[in-house]
Amino acid sequence: MATASPSVFLLMVNGQVESAQFPEYDDLYCKYCFVYGQDWAPTAGLEEGISQITSKSQDVRQALVWNFPIDVTFKSTNPYGWPQIVLSVYGPDVFGNDVVRGYGAVHVPFSPGRHKRTIPMFVPESTSKLQKFTSWFMGRRPEYTDPKVVAQGEGREALQKAVFSVHGLTSPRPLALVHIKGT
Repeated sequence: MATASPSVFLLMVNGQVESAQFPEYDDLYCKYCFVYGQDWAPTAGLEEGISQITSKSQDVRQALVWNFPIDVTFKSTNPYGWPQIVLSVYGPDVFGNDVVRGYGAVHVPFSPGRHKRTIPMFVPESTSKLQKFTSWFMGRRPEYTDPKVVAQGEGREALQKAVFSVHGLTSPRPLALVHIKGT
């Protein structure tokens, strides 16, 4: 008798990081990566990428337009650990150092078809005024060593309380928005 091999299903993600609205900043670029469970494996495409630097549009919206393509295929035996896309946006500070301008994450849509997602962005912030001044002066603002922590729930609360507060995460209006469109 032949043993039945476990069946797998494929998830194809095809779209783009379309644009963002960061009212206070210009000349930004975007990085993306995926976070997924242990039963998931990428089979084609890129799991992470970095965009070009973009400037605000000259119209009323002042949008930062990337049109940054995403194309990746995953396989899995079960839906546990469904993939999430994590975005990190960076730009120059007043000294010309690249600093994080926002983190955000969203699950890949569960149903097939065209989808558009708007991701609220947040940034970590120093907890004391002395830390805030020192980080500004040294050009080393608080940031995650691994942006994937944004999509993981385990241990994130303790890390945030111990090292820094998170600005924009609980406010009714996020610091910025990033728009993703799928095809």
